[in-house]
Amino acid sequence: MITVDDVPMKIYSPEKTITDCFKYRNKIGLDIAIEALRAYRERTRKPNRAALTKFAQINRVQKVMRPYLEAVV
Repeated sequence: MITVDDVPMKIYSPEKTITDCFKYRNKIGLDIAIEALRAYRERTRKPNRAALTKFAQINRVQKVMRPYLEAVV
């Protein structure tokens, strides 16, 4: 658990967080979701595409994420 602006937040995995950003893209903005995906790619030597796909299916955003995954990862 981390604290951001005095608010405790649970981080499960980077892949889950990215798919959550795409799930809530209408509230936080698509640009934030894309930036999260780019930052993940830059910080991770070998992005876990299988985990991203798994969490995208759980969040039902695989069709939305597919073009960005192909372009970025």
